[in-house]
Amino acid sequence: MRLLRKNRLLLLKLLSIFSVVRGYNILIIVLAQYLTSVYILAPEKPVIKVLTDGNLFAIVAASALAIASGYIINNFYDSEKDLINRPRKSMLDRLISQRTKLTAYFILNFASVVFASYVSFRAVVFFSVYIFGLWFYSHKLKRIPLLGNIVSSVLAITPFFAVFVYYGNFATVIFVHAVFLFLIILIRDMVKDLENIRGDMAQAYHTVPVVYGEKISKYIITLLAFLTWGPTYLLITSFEIGHMDLFFYGCFVLQLLFLFLMWRASSKKDYLILHNILKLIIVAGVFSILLIDIGLVINRLINRSP
Repeated sequence: MRLLRKNRLLLLKLLSIFSVVRGYNILIIVLAQYLTSVYILAPEKPVIKVLTDGNLFAIVAASALAIASGYIINNFYDSEKDLINRPRKSMLDRLISQRTKLTAYFILNFASVVFASYVSFRAVVFFSVYIFGLWFYSHKLKRIPLLGNIVSSVLAITPFFAVFVYYGNFATVIFVHAVFLFLIILIRDMVKDLENIRGDMAQAYHTVPVVYGEKISKYIITLLAFLTWGPTYLLITSFEIGHMDLFFYGCFVLQLLFLFLMWRASSKKDYLILHNILKLIIVAGVFSILLIDIGLVINRLINRSP
């Protein structure tokens, strides 16, 4: 019986660690980095060569470890707020002590820099600055209305720039994709503020809905949703993205549904539904990269070469 309890406690602690570092988010980011590398950044290279590239693996590993440490420090600072906003998740997270979380935070950061050192000194500097940015956001910037949301969204897409720089591919289509992703993540971050307004108010977090009200927050989200239609239009009409255009058509429909539901939303449950719609868009976007016709991309690269 005692052994069974120990095994159950160990399992719960493993689930707690997975919850704290948002393991599911990290898996999606890792998959997105590899799919982006294969289908967008280096379409002229054999798939197996990209997948077995040691430097790319080091960059992806450094990114995953840095992001995990970022989630830990964010959880550390938000522990009191999460007791109000996410009581069940918070109780699971508290199976791991604050001291253990801080220890894991420093170990993960060190490991991230070690992996980056495998690539180059510039990679070490990049990830060191990124790690500092994640800490500074959690410690200070997240409490500043709108600026905190913008910085959070920039930090979310920063690991992809490490891969862009590694391949030296700065094609316009990549930046248009990045703008679209940035806007969707920014909208999701602002919806999270609406979802967590109770805890933010109790802990004196100066988010947009707390300082300016839910209506102003909805106006800003609506504007951001309209802005996403710019890169969506460009990606469908101006670039060769194969059947990935189906994702953007579907995304347009989902955003219309999202806006309709948002203006009717008034409870935490309503905002959670909106949050899940945006999560669906992001995850579907990752898998939709598979719909890109590599042949079209290679032909375009060949046609552009002198």
